[in-house]
Amino acid sequence: MLESFARILSDPHRVDMLFNAMLITIQISLGAVFLGLIIGSIMAAFNMSDIGFVVKGKKIRPLRLIAFVYLGVIRGTPAVTQLLIITHTVFAAVRGVSVWVGIVALGINSGAYVAEIIRAGILSVDKGQMEAGLSLGFNKAQTMIFIVMPQAIKNILPAFINEFIVLIKETAIVGFVGLQDINRVGQLIMAQTFDVTPLFITALMYLFLISVLTMLLSLFEKKLRSSDRK
Repeated sequence: MLESFARILSDPHRVDMLFNAMLITIQISLGAVFLGLIIGSIMAAFNMSDIGFVVKGKKIRPLRLIAFVYLGVIRGTPAVTQLLIITHTVFAAVRGVSVWVGIVALGINSGAYVAEIIRAGILSVDKGQMEAGLSLGFNKAQTMIFIVMPQAIKNILPAFINEFIVLIKETAIVGFVGLQDINRVGQLIMAQTFDVTPLFITALMYLFLISVLTMLLSLFEKKLRSSDRK
């Protein structure tokens, strides 16, 4: 096994392939989590919105309906299927395969889960905090921004970190549309060498990325909580 590791990693071309694959995986992960955070925040706001109109004595909330449909469709269909649909519709006219395919597909997918994370975090804050903000003269938006959200973030962060970790592992599906991510490159090298060792190398690369991310975000979470105690 060690000889196989040494043989593969001694080839500059294959090392370059693995390094570029790691960069592509990082680009897709960061882009998708940023897009997912934007979409998730909007959908969480839609899901908790009271804006609507009355029809035959029944209040219709169109923003909640949009969020309900989005969450149902995204969480009810496989991420691979969503990736293929977006590739052959939104990016059908694009020549070649771009990392934007992975960013958009995984960002839309992640947004559904981030929306629920944010909604659960907000609901975990005592309702009295909203009432306290309103009694101080803030409107609902100001109370949400300055009083509720700073408390909700502490509850949202651990689940969001877990979602980011899951997202990094989900980038392995982008190989289905030809993107040269870590998993895809590992498979290509395995096909060239007729050796399973490249898969162990790619597993270690994912483990490295996730370990570094977990460490950095854990430090950020500890700093956030320590500042709160002060």
